[in-house]
Formats: sequence, C-alpha cells, structure tokens
Amino acid sequence: MEEQETLFDENGHRLYLTPGEMDAFLAAGEKASREVRTFCTSLYYTGCRITEALELRPDRFDFANKTLTFETLKKRKRGIYRAVPVPFEVLDQLDMVHGIKEILKTKKPTSLETPLWGWSRTTAWRRIKEVMDEAKIDDGPHKTPKGLRHGYGVRAIVKKVPLTSLQKWMGHAKLETTAIYLNAVGEEQHTIAAQMWE
Repeated sequence: MEEQETLFDENGHRLYLTPGEMDAFLAAGEKASREVRTFCTSLYYTGCRITEALELRPDRFDFANKTLTFETLKKRKRGIYRAVPVPFEVLDQLDMVHGIKEILKTKKPTSLETPLWGWSRTTAWRRIKEVMDEAKIDDGPHKTPKGLRHGYGVRAIVKKVPLTSLQKWMGHAKLETTAIYLNAVGEEQHTIAAQMWE
C-alpha cells in the first residue's frame, strides 16, 4: 500500500512540517553529532523515508550528477531505484563525515555496500525526534519523520517543482499520491494562492 492519501489526521491536524519548522529542524541538526547531522541533512534534502536513508551506501553517490540514489522500499518488490538531486554542499558534508570519495576509490565491495549509518529504524526515529525537540517544534501529529517527508513534498510544491519530478524524487508509484501536497494550507497555501495575482 502506498503513502497515506492525506496531509491531515482524523481530527484535521496537519501531518507535515511547515517550511519554518523544516528550517528549524535543519538548524538543530547542525548542532548534533556528526552522524546525526548527516542523517538529518539527508532526510531534509531528499524527502526519503527513514528506512531508505538507513540503506544509503557509498556506491549510491553520484558526485558528477549531484544525486543520491535510494532503493524505493515502499514498493512491493525490491530493486526499484530513484536518483534524487541534492546541492553539492550536501554531498560534500556527507563525504567529509563518512569518507565517501575515499571509499569509492578503494572499490572494495564490503566498503561500497556498507550503509553509512549502522542504526536500527528505532534508533534513527529516536534521533530525529531528539533533533525536533531541540528545534522546539510543537508537539502534534506532524512532529514525526513522516512529517519531515511530507514537509519536503509541501516545500517542493511551494517552490513550483513539477508534480512528475516530485513523484520521481519521492518514489511514489502514482501521481495521485504526490498530488496530496497540493492540499497544504496556511502559509504554504497562501504562497501558492498568491501566485494567481502576480
């Protein structure tokens, strides 16, 4: 089954981080330990799922094309990959902390195929929540790793990223799933609506 089809819970509370909350999360992540910092940066800039980030390995880095490649783990079968563009600074930070370029030079399968973070999903989830607490994000159903992923989708829509590109980057099988990000409200919806009057 694909992502939930709504940005709101049964009580009408949003399930996504606002751009301001996302930026506060990134800033708080910058103050965390190096491995937590790179994990937060990866989630922020790619919108990947926690399980997908935990599978990220050195052989999935493409410095020339400035992309990170993730295996889309929500699909029913394995072996479906997507390349997500990221700023060079993100690749550089990951390289500095995890020594990616050196590992790529060695061409040793054991090093190339070893995930960057040796954490369980529970540990990763806990680290993200700690950073969200440090960022002073209000409690609510949005204050989750999934809320961060949804925030990535909302921000992409506000920045006028085409739905088809966002669908590919997020690993959605159906465009209808990606289209839920058009339902954002508040500051995000006002930004989208204001474009009508420009």
